[in-house]
Amino acid sequence: MQLSISDDQLKIDLDGWERFWAFYYNADLHIPLTHIKQVSTEEPPSSWTDARLPGTYLPGVIKAGTYYTDRGKEFWYATRSGRYLVLELENEFYKKIVLTLDQNQLWATQIRNGQAV
Repeated sequence: MQLSISDDQLKIDLDGWERFWAFYYNADLHIPLTHIKQVSTEEPPSSWTDARLPGTYLPGVIKAGTYYTDRGKEFWYATRSGRYLVLELENEFYKKIVLTLDQNQLWATQIRNGQAV
């Protein structure tokens, strides 16, 4: 997974296997920084009642794809690493995007500041 910030947008590029597990074959995710309400590195709430459609879920291994929750529609690509980057959005297709990546703290700071890494 590659993240970048340019033209006041966060771009999330999934590689081939990430797209496969998430059943996400659309274009990369582009989110205007002004649509990101909150950024967190805390583990987000998750429930067995979240409806996965489509996606992959192997408990303790991976949660990937589109999930319909009581909080709204969410996109997840989270693995057991536990290094969460959680983006709460407004005026977007997804209400929340949950990722795990090695530099989650750095990306959270950069997104909050609207700066490229």
